[in-house]
Amino acid sequence: MHSIMEFALNPLLPVSGFAVGILVGLTGVGGGSLMTPLLVLLFGFKPATAVGTDLLYAAITKSGGSWVHHRHDNIDWVITRRLALGSVPAAGLTLLVLAQLAVQGNGATGLISIVLGFALLLTALSLFFRQRLLDLAKRRSASAVRGDIAAHIFSHRHIAGLTVAVGVVVGALVTISSVGAGALGVTALTFLYPHLATRRIVGSDIAHAVPLTLVAGLGHWWLGTVDVVLLASLLIGSLPGIALGAHFAAKVPENSLRGLLAAVLLLISGKLILS
Repeated sequence: MHSIMEFALNPLLPVSGFAVGILVGLTGVGGGSLMTPLLVLLFGFKPATAVGTDLLYAAITKSGGSWVHHRHDNIDWVITRRLALGSVPAAGLTLLVLAQLAVQGNGATGLISIVLGFALLLTALSLFFRQRLLDLAKRRSASAVRGDIAAHIFSHRHIAGLTVAVGVVVGALVTISSVGAGALGVTALTFLYPHLATRRIVGSDIAHAVPLTLVAGLGHWWLGTVDVVLLASLLIGSLPGIALGAHFAAKVPENSLRGLLAAVLLLISGKLILS
């Protein structure tokens, strides 16, 4: 295992950041599901360092995206607050658990690798089955409109509680693996709020990710698992990559790209879980 500084000076890091940024701009899938396994498997960083650095990276990049979505009125702040009500406390509790496990130790490293693998698996499945879940949610909503008693469990107050619960799950996953705030959050919101415009679901999810990744990232900084030079290297490449990918997003066959991305994430998740 080489030293962190050797890797941080690797010119391939900004290049990798640029490539991941393009994919994030094209597909909207969170950088954590791409960047974190790349840092662990290709560059050899410890899982805790990869996760901690990626969380602050996400907080910075998603802040810009959140501001853009706010300007275009793409954020439902009620949904964002519900998610944060669950995710931020869950992030704090998860950080305490990681501190007790000695986050750079073998026990925490194994836990992070396994959770990262399962989080990538869930992300891949959410990409594969997102449209089916959306169709199911719309049918459920239509049943509720017709007065289906079974659909009553998804009343307004139940939806609020379920949104907070989603926040709890996402908060714990993101703090351990840096994965889950993107594809998983959007998929869950799509199912819970089928009549909400996609742009507002995406905007609300991105806005929620800012406080979550900031709290989790600062917590990892406190734990000593953030590499500042690595963070700067990734930002140098990814920020122009995200802008370029977003510019060409409308001209790329999104479904095909998402399918390819999901297949890659399945392979990566298998390697992390079985290693």
